[in-house]
Amino acid sequence: MKIAMVGQFPPHIGGVGVHIHTLSKELVKQGHEVYVITYPHKDIKDIDGIHVIGTKGINIPGLRGLLFGINAQKCLNKLVHEKNIDIIHGHYLFPAGYAATKVGKKNNITTYVTAHGSDMFELYAKHFLIHPIIKKVLKNADHILAVSQALKKEIIKTNIKGLENKISINWNSVDTERFKPNNDYNFKDELKNDYNVNINKPIILFVGNIIKRKNVKTLIEAKNKLNNDSTLVIVGNGPLLNSLKEYVKKEDIKDVIFLGAREDIEKIIPSCDMLVLPSYSESFGLVLIEALACGKPIIGSDVGGIREIITKDVGLLINPNSSDDLSEKIDLLLNDKDLYDKFASNARNRSFDFSKVEIPYKELN
Repeated sequence: MKIAMVGQFPPHIGGVGVHIHTLSKELVKQGHEVYVITYPHKDIKDIDGIHVIGTKGINIPGLRGLLFGINAQKCLNKLVHEKNIDIIHGHYLFPAGYAATKVGKKNNITTYVTAHGSDMFELYAKHFLIHPIIKKVLKNADHILAVSQALKKEIIKTNIKGLENKISINWNSVDTERFKPNNDYNFKDELKNDYNVNINKPIILFVGNIIKRKNVKTLIEAKNKLNNDSTLVIVGNGPLLNSLKEYVKKEDIKDVIFLGAREDIEKIIPSCDMLVLPSYSESFGLVLIEALACGKPIIGSDVGGIREIITKDVGLLINPNSSDDLSEKIDLLLNDKDLYDKFASNARNRSFDFSKVEIPYKELN
């Protein structure tokens, strides 16, 4: 069959892109033809047998989503007529889901939309004006997928008639061959040579967008309160990056390293001692299962999909509003070798619960 995806995709960095890429690769492996319509980028190219189409437009903050919604519809309309598409799948309810459902309904093509989390927990929850648009997407979609139980419950709260009959869970998955405890790259050498880091100290890792929802400042505050000497490595980019760098400098917080955005996370995680995700809200937390696949203990906020991933055998849950709680939990892991070893030994087995790529399309089952 021919499937058209709409949403973020490499070379763009982010969890949605990873999700689409993983699903698309599996579909191609099974003999299907996959096209992905994504945001503008100078390095757009076909990868892994997937046909990638970049829309036109400029990445202007505030207008980026609106422009993509318009241009994605144009690309999708053209693709539908040229390639006789069987299934359309929009990832993220707006703008990708809006473009997908509009074209799908117009052309009578089965349409799926995946809610990835911040589209409901942030966009819908905090912006009243977007309610009618997202509700229209949910009504017009033939099938709705959510990446966690917490997100499914949030969608059902919209009280749209018949919603429960067409919504199901489609977990994020992790490539356990790409993410594994050992690789041929020693990230500690990079820290030592490029950042003058004492690599004998424990390394605490954060990976994600540097935005308010990810709550990186609380992690930095917790680092400053630790009883254990350690290095905090922050991987990611975003609007709060510069202000957090200034905060670290102003407060003279030692051993905090900002790496910026990276595409080789699988090379970084194995050299670190734990991964922390202190988000205020999170539908899933893909980086958590990537860390588990690398055999690392994890610490995350007691919210949303995070609590569906972190069991008592692999990590600890924290209050995202308390830097004291977070610092205490990090110290606990660093002080209690038996607990640390228990989490580390169970981590990779837990990741296998998320290793299978589930094809969500009923037409293919």
